[in-house]
Amino acid sequence: MMDLIQGLLIISSIHLLAAASPGPDFVLVSQQTLSHGRKTGFLCSLGIALGLSIHILYSSFGLAAVIASSTTALWAIKILGGSYLIWLGIKGLKARAMNDNRLDHQVNASENGAQNNVRKSALKTVAMGFLCNALNPKAPIYFVSLFTLVLSPDMPLYQLAVYGIWMMMIQMGWFSTVVMILSNPTINQKFQRISHWIDRVLGGAMVAMGIKVVASSN
Repeated sequence: MMDLIQGLLIISSIHLLAAASPGPDFVLVSQQTLSHGRKTGFLCSLGIALGLSIHILYSSFGLAAVIASSTTALWAIKILGGSYLIWLGIKGLKARAMNDNRLDHQVNASENGAQNNVRKSALKTVAMGFLCNALNPKAPIYFVSLFTLVLSPDMPLYQLAVYGIWMMMIQMGWFSTVVMILSNPTINQKFQRISHWIDRVLGGAMVAMGIKVVASSN
């Protein structure tokens, strides 16, 4: 029991800092929340938290070390992850300014925690967050470091499951906080008139991150 608690403390302190660090996940959640409202932000956050399950599963089988040390595997992940970030960024760069009628509708939708006039598929939004996290090329190296601190060959399965679920809860908790702040009516209304510029700036940041990831694969 003491080993479990110590492991949770280590994971909590390290993973909270990792979750709060600016990166593709943070940019995506911010963009989705500001553009489509609280509900979309929560769904995207859920997808990101679920994306951790991929890293947790392969790490639990010792595959994180294999991936981190494999030039071919890391190259493939960087190409896939970088390309996906570029694709998401280009979508943001194509954002259009809203007219007054659309703006009024968007503000009302945000206040009600709803999506805008073009309702997005909940599954599609969750999948977007899931892929953004699952294709993060830095994840294998991070999880090798993290799991080396808390895992041992004789660790029971239930303890591994507790660690994994706890990490997803930390991830979901952090991004839910971000969503709540950005979807606050007072804050959100101030962003709506320049939302297309925010989409473009965040989209540009996403493209830049994607290009950096792809370039590092060479």
